[in-house]
Amino acid sequence: MSDRPQIILKLASSLDGRIATASGESRWITGEQARAKVHRIRAESDGVLVGAGTALMDDPELTARLVRPSKKQPLRIVLDTDLRLPSTSKLARTIDQGVVVIYAARGLEPTTVERMEATGAKVVHVPRALGGVDLDAVFEDLKLNWAVNTLLIEGGGSLAASLIKQGYVDRLEWFRAPILLGEEGRAAIGPLQLKQLADAPMFKRVATRQLGPDLWESYERAEVPALTPVDVEGAGA
Repeated sequence: MSDRPQIILKLASSLDGRIATASGESRWITGEQARAKVHRIRAESDGVLVGAGTALMDDPELTARLVRPSKKQPLRIVLDTDLRLPSTSKLARTIDQGVVVIYAARGLEPTTVERMEATGAKVVHVPRALGGVDLDAVFEDLKLNWAVNTLLIEGGGSLAASLIKQGYVDRLEWFRAPILLGEEGRAAIGPLQLKQLADAPMFKRVATRQLGPDLWESYERAEVPALTPVDVEGAGA
């Protein structure tokens, strides 16, 4: 689609697909080599985006921190429907390291908007949609007004599920640590509400590499082939 950026979803999880313990502890699931690779992907992206939940819980900077500092920092983006991000957050306090754009729903209290814009962050108002802000409006604005052609998404599970369900994810970069967190851990991908296997989003693995103790797998979106009666009958073989 020409009216939105190429969207890359990054996940860093345990072997059983958990991004944090039940209490929310997530630093660090993956090791130094995997995290260095993530920073290189950030440096190669025009923008890096998180949801409000991740921004509040992890308090990230979303900068590309490399051994050799990047000349260009990605645009740092937060989907924050009700503008809950505090002015004391790392994002708000590091405006000198790169532009921060926050997408909030229209109709918020002017004082709430003024508080955030006083930090130097840019607040962009878009329509409200089920579960948050209108993603089509966000991606169109990023493409047209911020020159974001490649967009890296870094969390969390609910946002990942929403993007996958709506067919936005073009590439998937998955970093797996050799640990297990169990079903009480927080899932890398939230509910997809699939009724049958034929509805499952499909991705094609295009690269895999060992990074220290971790495994990095790169995927591209693939078309899901239609199941024939023979396929269905032999599925459990």
